[in-house]
Amino acid sequence: MSGNRELLEATLAGAASEDRAALIAYLPGGFPTVDGGIAAVNAAVAGGADVIEVGLPHSDPVLDGPVIQTADDIALRGGVKIADIMRTVREAHEATGAPILVMTYWNPIDRYGVERFTAELADAGGAGCILPDLPVQESGLWREHAEKHGLATVFVVAPSSKDARLATITAAGSGFVYASSLMGVTGTRESVGEQAQDLVRRTRATTDLPVCVGIGVSTAEHARQVAGFADGVIVGSAFVKRMLDAPDEAAGLAAVRALAGELAEGVRKR
Repeated sequence: MSGNRELLEATLAGAASEDRAALIAYLPGGFPTVDGGIAAVNAAVAGGADVIEVGLPHSDPVLDGPVIQTADDIALRGGVKIADIMRTVREAHEATGAPILVMTYWNPIDRYGVERFTAELADAGGAGCILPDLPVQESGLWREHAEKHGLATVFVVAPSSKDARLATITAAGSGFVYASSLMGVTGTRESVGEQAQDLVRRTRATTDLPVCVGIGVSTAEHARQVAGFADGVIVGSAFVKRMLDAPDEAAGLAAVRALAGELAEGVRKR
């Protein structure tokens, strides 16, 4: 079975045709439970998210700040496995029709087996993977299997990336480019810096892929600002924090849907 890279590409193109940025929501798989994580994805799409990133919880999440680390710890203590992430992708995609990627560090895939992981993700209806710690020069095996199974390979670029490095990264990627708005880990912040706009400009000079900005985006106003210069707005910690702060799961799901609605309105006001 082929994955849903084409659905991802069509969704991003559809947002552009409406003269707006796409809203991409990140939610950890298995948090607060596997069923609760699936419900959270469904709530985000119901609220207005165009694309979903399902995080594969990892014991050493070097890119993630304290909010997502807390959620990952809850999921790992709950016994979440890669099979649960595949189930999350399958059931959420079937329920929503949205393109769903997995965001994961390389070690779990390497241990699981690249062919096995890509085949199962495609069979589940996944659109691809975001791989923040996989160096492009070491990504050949992954890209070979992702291409075979119709999956996007999304790499992360940072403000520190030189122009030549950006060109190398974007030439190897597909689906979209994940532009980190600043140097640092995920988390909510007061503002999204000017570094992000410059990074988007420099990245676009190397590729026709959509450039989507994440890290530090947490409010409708942030979404509006980023949508003014990026093709997509990526929000993660703000969703997770709403769930962590909620008194129960039902309230958490309502908060996720409400935030998605606020952000979806923001990306339409660029």
